[in-house]
Amino acid sequence: MSSHLYKGLLSKFRWFVLRFGWSEVFLKPLRTISAPLVLRCLKRERFQWQGRDLEGFYHRYNVTWAGERLVEIPIARTFLSRSDSRRTLEVGNVLSHYDSTNHSVVDKYESGRGVINCDILDFKSQAGFELILSISTFEHIGFDDDASVSSGEKILAAVRHCQGLLTESGRLVLTVPLGYNPDLDRLIVSGTLGLERQSFLVRRGFSRWEECDLQTALAHPYRHRFPYANSLGILEFGKDAKPR
Repeated sequence: MSSHLYKGLLSKFRWFVLRFGWSEVFLKPLRTISAPLVLRCLKRERFQWQGRDLEGFYHRYNVTWAGERLVEIPIARTFLSRSDSRRTLEVGNVLSHYDSTNHSVVDKYESGRGVINCDILDFKSQAGFELILSISTFEHIGFDDDASVSSGEKILAAVRHCQGLLTESGRLVLTVPLGYNPDLDRLIVSGTLGLERQSFLVRRGFSRWEECDLQTALAHPYRHRFPYANSLGILEFGKDAKPR
C-alpha cells in the first residue's frame, strides 16, 4: 500500500526529496537555469540499442542529459515511427513536452491539452491500439499514487488492462528505470509480466549509456552513482500474456 504523494505542493516536495534526495532539490534547478549554456557545450553522445545507432536526446525540460530521458525519447521515437498516431496511446504525458504530438494520452494527474485524466485501469476504448507506449510511468503505479493493493499487483493489472486495449498485432512498450520500485523489479526478474521481449541499458558515464543484460542492470541502483536512473528496462508485450 502507498499513500498519494502527488497531492498538493508540500506533498510533491516531500515526494521529490524521498525519491531523488536533498541534493537534487538544489542541483535540478541549477541544471535548468544553466541549460542554455550547458546544451551548447555538451558532447553529443550516441548509444546502441537493438542494432540501432541512436543519438541521445538533449532538451532543457527535465534536463534530459542528466537522466534516463536521454535514451528513452530516441527509443520511444523508433516505436512511434512505425505506428499510426491515430491508433497510438501514451500512458503518462511525457512526449508532448518535447514534440508536437497528436496521439491519445492518458495521465492520472497531469493536465494538458488533449490529456485524458484518469487511472489507466479506468480507461476504456472501443478502438484497438496498434501501440501503447509508456515512458517512465509504470514504476509509479501503486508506489507513488493511491492503491488498495500492492504496487506489484496494480502494475500487473495495468499491464493486463493495456494488453486488452491492443489490436491482435498491437504492442505495449514500457520504459522503466530499474531500482526505483522494488515490486516492479521483482516482476521483471520473476518473469511474471509475460514479456515478449526485454532489453536493458546501463549508464556508464553521466550521459553515456550502453546495452547490458538484466543482471548487470540490476547491479546499478537508482541514484548511484549518477542522479536518477542508472539502468533502464525496455519491456515489450504482445496482446496475450505469456508468463514464464
